[in-house]
Amino acid sequence: MKVIFLQDVKGQGKKGEIKDVSEGYARNFLLPKGVVQIATDGAKKTLDQKAASEQKRKEREKEEAKALAAKLEEMIIVIKAKAGEGGRLFGAITSKQIAEALEKMKIVVDKRKIELADPIRTLGVTKVPLKLYPDVKGTLSVQVVEE
Repeated sequence: MKVIFLQDVKGQGKKGEIKDVSEGYARNFLLPKGVVQIATDGAKKTLDQKAASEQKRKEREKEEAKALAAKLEEMIIVIKAKAGEGGRLFGAITSKQIAEALEKMKIVVDKRKIELADPIRTLGVTKVPLKLYPDVKGTLSVQVVEE
């Protein structure tokens, strides 16, 4: 019996796949749990439409991420911090502080997308890499000035 998986089923199939499973397994286990539906022509068309709309949504998100990356390339974020001799900071500038500074400028970037290997511990301009989408990376300039 051909079925369309609505959820991932371990050892059988992933969401959106069309597979052949035994009729007893489908009728007694998969259909009552609601993890599959019988693969009719209408169900296949619906699946194709969902896949197409999902693809469009992903492309739109990728374009938005590219636009954001281009916008961030041109920006310089200024963060004030207390510093001692030689331009060393008393604390450190973390990705959370960078995300908060971006939020003040009405740009929302999750702190986990800021790929800061080590916190910034010196005054000056630092290039910070960002991973905005799986294939879209950007660079943000962060200038740390003395308070």
